[in-house]
This record gives sequence, structure tokens and C-alpha cells, in this order.
Amino acid sequence: MTLIKSISGIRGTIGGNEGNSLSPLDAVKFSIAFSQLLKEKNADSVKGSKLKVVIGRDARMSGDMLNRLVTGTLLGMGVDVVDCGLSTTPTVEMAVVSENAQGGIILTASHNPKNWNALKLLNDKGEFISAEEGLHLLELAENSNFQFPDVNNLGVYITKNDAIEQHIQAILKLDMVDVKAIEKAGFRIVVDAINSSGSIAIPMLLKALGVKDVKVINAEPHGNFAHNPEPLPDHLRELSETVKQANAHLGISVDPDVDRLAFVCEDGEMFGEEYTLVAVADYVLKHRKGNTVSNLSSTRALRDITEKSGNQYFASAVGEVNVVNMMKEKDAVIGGEGNGGIILPELHYGRDAMVGIALFLSHLAKFGKSVSMLRATYPDYYISKNKIELTEETPVDLILDKVQQKYIVQNCNTTDGLKIEFDTSWVHLRKSNTEPIIRIYAEAQNLAIADKLAQKIIEDIKEIHKQITIQLNH
Repeated sequence: MTLIKSISGIRGTIGGNEGNSLSPLDAVKFSIAFSQLLKEKNADSVKGSKLKVVIGRDARMSGDMLNRLVTGTLLGMGVDVVDCGLSTTPTVEMAVVSENAQGGIILTASHNPKNWNALKLLNDKGEFISAEEGLHLLELAENSNFQFPDVNNLGVYITKNDAIEQHIQAILKLDMVDVKAIEKAGFRIVVDAINSSGSIAIPMLLKALGVKDVKVINAEPHGNFAHNPEPLPDHLRELSETVKQANAHLGISVDPDVDRLAFVCEDGEMFGEEYTLVAVADYVLKHRKGNTVSNLSSTRALRDITEKSGNQYFASAVGEVNVVNMMKEKDAVIGGEGNGGIILPELHYGRDAMVGIALFLSHLAKFGKSVSMLRATYPDYYISKNKIELTEETPVDLILDKVQQKYIVQNCNTTDGLKIEFDTSWVHLRKSNTEPIIRIYAEAQNLAIADKLAQKIIEDIKEIHKQITIQLNH
């Protein structure tokens, strides 16, 4: 059983002991702490009135149970709750703003398996709470001296059934979304909804965009996922086969909370999750002049197409909050993460597969050719993902320093671990905060070179570790 208490939320497996899993007691405790955090933050602005929190969930098997616990706890803390029901992460993020709420909670463990769930916590802008707020939340959760309101000051429960529809309408209003071009293209599309909220949101979106031929697989939103819910190539074989059998133009895959997006080409080949952002950014940069941002572990292809368009690319530390902060700092017109996360600030500062689909289809309709031909217009890069397991006693920071010294003549970035850039390749080393592991991502223009680069760094780490151990023993 696992419970991970981080600055961005509370994530864990269902079942087991309190404190060692996402138990009912933990759900209640952290819901109370979140309401306390919001009360402190809004002490002056909401004097004489109650706080409001928007809540929504994906279709996980534990979702209804967790929703009742969290909602009841917030009501018991005197907080009004607006419940979007089965929804998507970006939909809830936007609903926080439209409802003038002080915060939001999304009940989803994103791409994790069905036995996981989580409380993802939002501020009044519909963005994830800051690192400082997250740390304070963890402190509040350990304080059992909570003050509960009397019966006259309990919260009010409100259902919101049109949140997804409002989200779609906001997407349709974007001038970059060309419904006429999409409708004229007559796309045949297969959607893998992974038995979650995408089965509701994506068909609604495609219908609104004028797509009439839509086939949905894994369409029942019961949360007993038909396959591993992370939209990676190994998990999308059914989608690939269905695209070919249906003679479809495109396959669309989302994760359970619909903030990650991957495409399958008409021939059943993967478009590449890393290239979701590249393609959408390419389209946006044709309509908007401005900067782009992705994290340090994302493909170099975004930098290439950004600079080709005469704009600037910037890399942030890994994590959506970090990407968003840099997007604001650099006034980026598009950004996101290489895991298929699209962030369009013109709509909102959150990863949003739905706006990604609308922009990609607009791009594809105007391109006028196949998905595989569109993919061929972008530079080819391949990422090799590896890790090296160490011991608890391993001085990981010292090892990273030694690796940096070895490659000091290269362009090194220490914003988040260590990223070493070569000519058209790079390697990114990040230590885990929860276990003695160094994750090693390497990218090059073919996979063999990326693998070779990663293995070279792994050998460097092993040799440095050996030298440090000898020095310490003497």
C-alpha cells in the first residue's frame, strides 16, 4: 500500500492502513487541511460569507466513495461545494474560475492504475497550489485541533451538470479553432476513452467540432480500465488495430482525467506522445507570435520548430506547476509537457487534452494531408528512458556534481537535476525524492544513439560512485 503526500496533492492506493494508503481517514484529514488552508488564505476577502470549492472526478472505481467523503467533509467545515460529477481535470480547473470559487479538488490519479486515486488541489485561478501552500497544507494535516462550524454554518451542496459543455463552448470560441475546416474534412476518428471521463467529454467535443464519424472503444465509464491507462505505445495496440480496421484518419487516446493526449496515425503507427505538443505548437505559432515552454525532459523538436518560426523556446523544471510558472514569466503563447500535455494560456493555465484535440484537428484539416504525412514534417528525435538504482547511503548530489564536472565544456543546466546538451542530443539526470534512484533520459536523432548516450552516462555514474566509495572507505 502507498500514500504519497506531496506539495501538489495527496496520492495513494485504495485499501490498507490509515497513513499508509489513501484511506477514508486520510481523505477526510487532507480535505479538512485544504479547507483550513483556504480559510487562512481568504480570511479578508470572504469575511461574512462561506468559501466555495469546485470538485470533480474521473471514473475510477473508488471515485464515488472518495467524492462522498471529501464533499461531506468540506460541507462539515462550512464550505459550499459545487460538484461537477464525472468530469475532466481541465474542466474542473476552468469551473473554479467560472464559479468564482476559492479552490478546487480533482479526484484522480491521472495515468496511475485503477487501484490508485488522489486529491489534486487547485487555487482560485484553477491552477495547482504553490509549493509553499502545499508544504503548509501538509503541516495543517498533522494538526488535529480543527475547529468545526455549528449546524447553522454548514456548507451547501450544489451540482453542476454543464461544466463539460461550458468547457467545450469556451474552446469553440477560440479563433484558432476552425470548426468549418474540421467539418469539411470529414474525419473518421477512433477514440480510446479508457473507461473514464473521456468517454463523455471527447465524443461531445468531436460532435461540437463537426466530426460525424466517431467510434469509441473502452467507452463505458466504470473505471475498471481495459488496459494500463497511461497513453503509451505499448498500451495503445487495440486503438492502433481499430484505426486500421475502421479505415480511420486518426486515433485519439487520453488518460483517465483527460489532461494527456496521444495520437495514432491512419496506418496504425504512433504519432508520438512527445510530438502532440510539437504539432499543436506548430499550429499555434502560425497564428500567434510568441515564446514556447516545455520541461527539461521534453523533446528538442519543440525548440527546433519554435526557433524556425522566429520565436524563443525556454525549458522549465519538470512538473506542470514549473512549466506554468515559466510560461507566465516568458509570456509563452503555448507550452506543456512531452507526455502529451498541452497548455494554452489563451484558454487557461492547465494541461488540456480537449483544447489539444481541437487545435490539432484544425491544423490537420488545413494541412490537407494524412496524419503520418504531418508527422513527417517534423524533425525526428528519439528519447531513451532509463534509471540507475543506488543505495540509501549513496551521495546522489555529489555524484551529479562529479558528472557535471566531467562534462563542464558542454552546456549544462542544473535547474532540475542535471541536463547536459550536446550538438543535437541531450541527457537529463534527475534524482528521485522518494527512493535512491537517478532517472536518466537521453534524446538523439535515432534511438540507438540515445540508448548509447544513456549507457555512457550510466557507466560514468557507476565509475564515479566506485571512486567516491573508495575515498570514503579510506
